[in-house]
Amino acid sequence: MTVITAEGTGEILDELRRYLDEDPPAISLPPRAYTSPELWELERERIFGRSWMLVAHAGQLAETGDYVALSIAGEAVVVTRGADGTLSAMSPICRHRLMPLVELGAGRTDSFTCPYHRWNYGLDGRLRGAPHMGGNKDFNVKNCRLPGFAVEEWNGLVYVNLDAAAEPIGAHLDLAAPDFVNYRLGDLVQVITVAEEWQANWKLALENGSENYHVIGLHRNTLEPFLPGGGDPHIKQYSPWVLHARTPFAAPIEPEALDLSELEKAHGMALLSFPTGGFLAMGDQVVWLSFIPLSIDRVQVVGGVLMPPELVASVDPEALARAQQTITAMVNNEDKVGLEAVQRGVTSRFAERGHLSPKEPGVIVFYQNLARALTREGDAWPGKL
Repeated sequence: MTVITAEGTGEILDELRRYLDEDPPAISLPPRAYTSPELWELERERIFGRSWMLVAHAGQLAETGDYVALSIAGEAVVVTRGADGTLSAMSPICRHRLMPLVELGAGRTDSFTCPYHRWNYGLDGRLRGAPHMGGNKDFNVKNCRLPGFAVEEWNGLVYVNLDAAAEPIGAHLDLAAPDFVNYRLGDLVQVITVAEEWQANWKLALENGSENYHVIGLHRNTLEPFLPGGGDPHIKQYSPWVLHARTPFAAPIEPEALDLSELEKAHGMALLSFPTGGFLAMGDQVVWLSFIPLSIDRVQVVGGVLMPPELVASVDPEALARAQQTITAMVNNEDKVGLEAVQRGVTSRFAERGHLSPKEPGVIVFYQNLARALTREGDAWPGKL
């Protein structure tokens, strides 16, 4: 258990508990919540060490040897697709002298070889060979493997939990499945991949992603014309892990490939999975994003745009990718510029908590889940279904 000794951290947790009251305050977090090193260490332990993180789409791990390497709050992770089709998630740190086996990013390989002393590991993390180790009587290749993490695929989305014994996330996500069945999530193909880094605390990114109110400012020329920030959102929480948010379009969207209901044609349909991932379904496309912290003030943004395969097959795939890349990069850059400015703002000596708009109920729900994760210990978080 982490012992909170630094001045100010206990006060932050006390303020977080207030969001769990029957009538939670409609006010933002204390500015110190985005800069406190002590709170960051608590988040690493109680949230990122035991939570399911959306890290990739199955399309990035389609073939044997495909891998995605990333960092979850400073902990290196690699996800691979084995020859038997199964996914493995593990620590890509060599068991010999702690050299990272792979750089952050994605690629394809038949094994991982340490550049330091050439120890070689299979796609499942088992050590396959270690040069000149035969003379060490205490060493056994068969007993050496990379530490494994929990990994799960749900409708094409790939989740990782650093706690290898974590309760499966699929049961939680399945609660939301009926609300998204018309989007055929498991059939969609990824047409572009997102990989960026923003200079902002992860909570700022999640607050931003939990409301559409900011569209009137940051996205007034890109998203505001069809997904206006003044719309009234509808929030539905399925479990501590999973939240559905529905936001009205300026006018209904008529899809080309998907058979959507009138409600779905008239709304952007979001599924958010605490702490950092989610997707937004809009007509024929689904945009998924995950804001995975690198450090207290740096977040890696991973994601992609998904579309029905028959729609992708009917157009020039390169032209489609270019068009999607252009608009996605534009919208993401607007968020990046805005959130990096807010990160600078929270360090001001005159920074104070701000009152939230009725258009931001998702932010309060995020704070409530944050409070549960940081103030409850052991088996109390997450709760069982």
